[in-house]
Amino acid sequence: MPRTDPDDHVLLTPAAAAAVDRTAMADGIAGHVLMENAGRAVFREILRRFPPRPVAVLCGPGNNGGDGWVVARRLREAGWPVRVLALVPRERLAGDAARAAARYDGPVAPLAPEGLAGAGLVVDALFGAGLSRDLEGPARAVVETATAAGLPVVAVDVPSGVDGATGAVRGAAPRCGLTVTFVRAKPGHLLLPGRLYVGELVVADIGITDDHVRAHDEGLRRLHPALFRHLLRPRTPLDHKYRFGHAVVVGGPPHATGATRMAAEAALRAGCGLVTVACTPEALPVYAARHTAVMTRPWRHGAELDALLADRRVTALLFGPAAGVDDGTRALVPRLLAHGRPTVLDADALTVFRDDPAALFDRLGPHCVLTPHDGEYARLFPFRGDRLSRARRAAETAGAVVLLKGGDTVVAAPDGRAAVMADAPAELATAGSGDVLAGILVGLLARGLPAFEAACAAVWLHAAAAWRAGGPLTAETLLETLLAARAELEREDACRAGLPEGTAASCVDGEEPARSLPR
Repeated sequence: MPRTDPDDHVLLTPAAAAAVDRTAMADGIAGHVLMENAGRAVFREILRRFPPRPVAVLCGPGNNGGDGWVVARRLREAGWPVRVLALVPRERLAGDAARAAARYDGPVAPLAPEGLAGAGLVVDALFGAGLSRDLEGPARAVVETATAAGLPVVAVDVPSGVDGATGAVRGAAPRCGLTVTFVRAKPGHLLLPGRLYVGELVVADIGITDDHVRAHDEGLRRLHPALFRHLLRPRTPLDHKYRFGHAVVVGGPPHATGATRMAAEAALRAGCGLVTVACTPEALPVYAARHTAVMTRPWRHGAELDALLADRRVTALLFGPAAGVDDGTRALVPRLLAHGRPTVLDADALTVFRDDPAALFDRLGPHCVLTPHDGEYARLFPFRGDRLSRARRAAETAGAVVLLKGGDTVVAAPDGRAAVMADAPAELATAGSGDVLAGILVGLLARGLPAFEAACAAVWLHAAAAWRAGGPLTAETLLETLLAARAELEREDACRAGLPEGTAASCVDGEEPARSLPR
């Protein structure tokens, strides 16, 4: 399996993308060359997907429109019937866009719905990522007409009307079958609802280097195994279970054990060496009867739980699924956090602090992960707006990693890094799915992955298991396919023979915690 450079998955906000362009031009790459390369890239992708047909190219007043003029010229030179529908007269253009427009010698008409008559394909080069207000006037009328007519649309950079930074739809936007963007994808390509307007996304090379991108990297990524696969050390003949960590899942009351049971099984299937459910004596028979490979440990009072967690071989904790929104849960969270282990707080362990979020945040650290859905998020954080910004502000405020669950899940770290998962199956919106995700996450934390990377890997495995299961699915189905998804993820490392370079020889069973191993 070929390795993928994490830099390939950088996301550039529109502001960062503009800065990358300026840096490239300052280094000697002419703006008109970048525009020509962009237009040629769109032209090539059109040729790969469509036979010749009448095309209406919608050109706006800026560089996105300039790219459209290049596409129109190249399609016309290839023998396609082309008409440019221009938002502003050609003589009012300036700079590289004016230069591109001057090289086109075909039909031009003002941007209006009637200009779409007879078109078999629409190229949207109106605004792209540069739009800063709602789509209106002739632009909106033409977009809505193309949508109503069901015309195939190819977007240049970003569908006009979709906010490239947030994925919000500003008034209206075309439903595209293909979007060709440049250098790197933008958050708006992946975030909802904008993602639903993008269609197939192609990221084209236009001659800008990775160094130009790194100069304006804001820490945003598309969630991909390249971000964490290198941390998933394969088992070797010299390993023992404790070298892959011991996760403790603190269980709920006897009448609500299902969430904890699914989380514990998910943690084990995520690859940690040992999973223990810590529960009250009343709940023990339920957990013990259900689990085989998962251990159980009863505790009657806080001191007994502290004794369990004092074992240095315990490497990660999970608390919250079906714990109950009560004083007991409220008191237990600080007790668990005081042990300093990587900790996942989910569901009730979050909601119980809705009246005083600071009491939770003051005890967290970058080794902790909060896993709210939108409702739980709103109980803890006052921030509104797009999902990416909300996740990043929450992580900064809490001082912990935040995994904001949804159709476009975002993982954010307190240092500003964030990753967007854009293609998880919608079937994951089912009862118990979040419990499985929390279990996968604590299993990966127990294995020694840092909190941000563990959260990214958990989201990926969760989605991969769902893709394997198909739909409709249940949380139990995810557990059934999780091992196969993990095997596929780890295949690159698992195929290596012998010990990884730098790994110490095996020690006596139970002697060494997983997090002390070389990475």
